[in-house]
Formats: sequence, structure tokens, C-alpha cells
Amino acid sequence: MTGIILASHGGLAEGVKQSAGMVFGPQEDLVAVTLLPEDGPDKFREKLLAAVESLSNKDEVIFLVDLLGGTPFNQSSAILNGHEDKWAIVTGLSLPMLITALGERMGDENISAHDMAKNIIGPSREGVTVMPESLEPAPAAAAVAAAPEAMGAIPEGTVLGDGHIKYVLARVDSRLLHGQVATSWTKSVKPDRIIVVSDAVAKDELRKGLITKAAPPGVKAHVVPLKKIIEVEKDPRFGATKAMLLFENPQDALAVIKAGVSIKQLNIGSMAHSVGKVLVNKVISMDQKDVDTFKELKKLGISFDVRKVPADAADNLDALIKKAEDGLK
Repeated sequence: MTGIILASHGGLAEGVKQSAGMVFGPQEDLVAVTLLPEDGPDKFREKLLAAVESLSNKDEVIFLVDLLGGTPFNQSSAILNGHEDKWAIVTGLSLPMLITALGERMGDENISAHDMAKNIIGPSREGVTVMPESLEPAPAAAAVAAAPEAMGAIPEGTVLGDGHIKYVLARVDSRLLHGQVATSWTKSVKPDRIIVVSDAVAKDELRKGLITKAAPPGVKAHVVPLKKIIEVEKDPRFGATKAMLLFENPQDALAVIKAGVSIKQLNIGSMAHSVGKVLVNKVISMDQKDVDTFKELKKLGISFDVRKVPADAADNLDALIKKAEDGLK
């Protein structure tokens, strides 16, 4: 796999590495190199060379560097000399950049450093936004001219694909669309739409706006009430859609399944703790209502995949239910 070296002034590289670990967990062949105030250029170059030596694959290496023209960049460029056919440098180190790079590597363990560099540029730039939106600079005239005209609404009765929407993942997660979903799960199941299904969130304009902005590049995010996803299930215009469904709680998932939404498996990601709930693992809490809901889902033939991210080992839902029941006595 391609080795990733983070190089920065001060603690930025270590901080970005630690933050990415909260999304993906510990990663092999990911090294942070920090320029300290007492380090000269030669000392920093020694650190970079030691980082390269620590990688299991020294043939494919990408350097994610904080600042163009600074010592981390200059010294990375120096050791790039002679390796330009395999190694690459990308400046502007940020958490979105590293998350995208790790997602690329997770999706293809054999991806080259050059391909990784090309693939992370666009998403890294798109990760820069501003609120309120009125502060966003107007797009360049050439870009506006090149933008394709928006497609009109697809007429009712049109059949796309086989006429049946595809659910590549249906997940219960009280946090809904966040870093682990927008990166690792999106890379794993490759949806073209992320649909948050919640009556409560559909009425909350602030949460809706934040969710639609959190979608990863190339994937549209929507927030719809339960009634709408039931209608979408029967609409042949969505036959070419690959959707990831996100539910705040298992009760909403049960409601739409009973109404005919063809979900066969639920991924249980996180269920926040609150008064009256029992913590059954690090991220899942249940009360009696949750226990009863899961039992009803099981009777309907739903299978369960209990894990935060694709790389995690799956938990056993029956064991978690038993732990909840014991704690609720």
C-alpha cells in the first residue's frame, strides 16, 4: 500500500493524524513528521528520511505537506528528487485531504502515489467553504459559462434502470451524516445519494442545511420525512439510484420497513446515550423501546451489521440486546 507522510510546522501533522484516526481508526504506513522550533533544515530532512524508512512500501510514497515554500515542503522536495516517477507531494495539508487519501487507499490498496495525488486534489479543494454563504466569492465567468444547464424534473411514470431504487446501505446512527459515514462508508458502498429519513430533521431547516453541506464530493445528500421514502420506494424514476439511507433511531427504520420499503439489512452504527438507556458497547445505548423494536425487526427477517466503520469487526446484536435487558431490570 502507498505510504503517507504528513509534514508540517508545529503539531499540525500529528493533530490531523489523530483526528483522522477518530474516523478510520489506527492506520498502517501513516507517519507524521513535525518541524520543531529548534530543528534546522538538515534535522528535518533526517526526520523525513527516517519516516520513509519506517514504511513497509518505500516504492510508493505521498507527502502531504502544510505550506508551499516552507521547510517541510522544501525538504520533502529535496528527497523527492530521483523518485518523481513513484513519489508525489501535495501541499495544503488538512483533515479533509487526509481523510480523502485514506479513503482512496482503503478503496484500492494498490493505488499509486501519483493516482492518489490526482484523486485527492478536487475533494480537498471542495472541502473549503464559508458560512454565511453570502461570503462565498462569485464563480468565475468562465466557470459559469462552462456549467451544464440544470436538468428538468423527470416526468412521472418514467422508468429508469429496472424501476427499483437500490439501498447500498441502511444505517441507524443518531449522529446521521458525519465523518465516518461521509468518508469510510461512502467509499465502501459507493452510493450516489445519501438520504436522511427523519420526520424531525425534515422539519429542522438548520439541521437539513448542515446535512446537505456535509455530503462528500460527487454524492448528493437529502433529508426527507418517512412518508417520502415510502413514496420513493414505489417510484420507477429512482430505478437507477444507489442510495444510502440514514435513520436516527431503529423505530423510524421499522416504520418504513413495515410500510414496504425493501430494506433487508440494517447497519447499526451509533445510538446516543440518554436518561433511561443502557450503554451496551462504546457507541450504542438502548432502552426498552429499542429492545422491542430490534426484536420486531428480527421477526420481519431483517439482518443486522453492528459496526461503526467497515474496518471494524461486527458485534453480535443478540448479545447487546441481552446486555440491555439485564441492565434495564
